[in-house]
Amino acid sequence: MTAVADVREERAPSRDRGERAVRRARWARGVRLTLLAVFVVVFLIPVYVLLVTSFKPLTEADPSRAWALPEVWTFRPWQVAWEKLAPGIWNSVLLAVPGSLISAILGSMNGYVLSKWRFPGADVVFTLFLFGMFIPYQGVMIPLVQLLSKLNEVTGLNGVFYGGIPGLVLAHVVYGIPICTLIFRNYYVTIPEEVIEAARVDGAGMLRTYRSVVLPVSGPAFAVVIIWQFTALWNDFLFAVFLTGPRSWPTTVMLNNIAGAQTVPYSQQMAAALLASIPTMVVYVLLGRFFMRGLMAGALKG
Repeated sequence: MTAVADVREERAPSRDRGERAVRRARWARGVRLTLLAVFVVVFLIPVYVLLVTSFKPLTEADPSRAWALPEVWTFRPWQVAWEKLAPGIWNSVLLAVPGSLISAILGSMNGYVLSKWRFPGADVVFTLFLFGMFIPYQGVMIPLVQLLSKLNEVTGLNGVFYGGIPGLVLAHVVYGIPICTLIFRNYYVTIPEEVIEAARVDGAGMLRTYRSVVLPVSGPAFAVVIIWQFTALWNDFLFAVFLTGPRSWPTTVMLNNIAGAQTVPYSQQMAAALLASIPTMVVYVLLGRFFMRGLMAGALKG
């Protein structure tokens, strides 16, 4: 009996420690969930103001009543915003979709060559690529306008390169090559060299290895680049103002032009802002899980 009592006395402190550890874990989890809930609420406050204001008539859309719910709910601001933004949204689609796809393809090829088919001076070339990431838009604006204007003259396609969407796509693709190359190069470094060597032993050349071995496992990196470039192209304002005309203005420029002469149509501006943000949210929802996988795989490391 004494031995049994001693064993029980020894187990009691360990059981108490286990219960305290469980309580601490629950308390820490509660604190984390509370902090996350607070951050979510703070993050959603602007969204609430946008959404509520977008359903107010112009007589109620006033900064002093930004937090109040509409007394009269109306879809008129959304209708007006769509009528004003529709041409710009279509221009943004023509800009962002081909621009992000072309940037991803070129970045993938560059990253593949710089990581798996190295050549003399590859590090110098990669360094020069990286320098392109640090050139501000303002520093190349005048030469870019001159270049695109010259392309219009040489090709005879007036308003296509300078003043049109194709020239804007070209500018963003060229400007996006450095970051796309960096992302793909760092991702392809994680592919084992043995896989590439095995393809070479089997007689596969550079393009065959890229098409059959590297490209099938590049989904996460493509998701990172497409989300990155699509967001950059969709939100572009400076290049669009300088390089395109009114018929080719994307969503951001059209959104900036929604303003009243004497009174500011806040409800229309809020509805337009929500409409302009929907495509980027849809792209992230569709590719978000691949985006995180690409980040974890090293697409932005190094």
